[in-house]
Amino acid sequence: MAKIEKNVPTMEKEPELLNVLEVDGVPLPVLSKEWWDKICNFQAKPDDLILATYPKSGTHWMQEILDMIQNNGDVEKCKTDHSLHRHPFLELKFPHKEKPDLEIALEMSSPRLIKTHLPSHLIPPSIWKENCKIVYVARNPKDCLVSYYHFHRMASFLPDLQNLEEFYEKFILGKVLYGSWFDHVKGWWAAKDTHRILYLFYEDIKK
Repeated sequence: MAKIEKNVPTMEKEPELLNVLEVDGVPLPVLSKEWWDKICNFQAKPDDLILATYPKSGTHWMQEILDMIQNNGDVEKCKTDHSLHRHPFLELKFPHKEKPDLEIALEMSSPRLIKTHLPSHLIPPSIWKENCKIVYVARNPKDCLVSYYHFHRMASFLPDLQNLEEFYEKFILGKVLYGSWFDHVKGWWAAKDTHRILYLFYEDIKK
């Protein structure tokens, strides 16, 4: 059973910010403990494709690549809706969207492409049980850190940290959303030995 703590000191909730729930020591942007239970009980399908990344590791880029592959290169099919609606995040509820992404995922027809930033040990059990295909993208931590910092400054639903030095300290200590980059990439690297995971590196894709 995952250990859950609300009101994480490092990520105090403000009216316009994402709510933060600490699960097994990992700060997650989850609405509530009850909503986390729904995420854990998510029922995956055998033909689901899961895109897993640590934040700011090329998620949107890889999502578009996978979407093109699933649609046999048909650009018009890939333009049917905004990417945030076509391929929801498993655990997120964006302030500007009417309903949580989990609900959007549950309403989707197969085959579904679903994104997540969750570390491997917090992935819903049904994803492993159904042996879903998973694509994981890892990015150089230095580039990831800088991109994550600027994303914090840009996104109104995230805390605006004072400076890069402050964010660096939190990043190294795993006190940012989704926790430690090091634990995240190592956890998914270990999982690839026993599950259907294509483990890619951002820098290799860019070449």
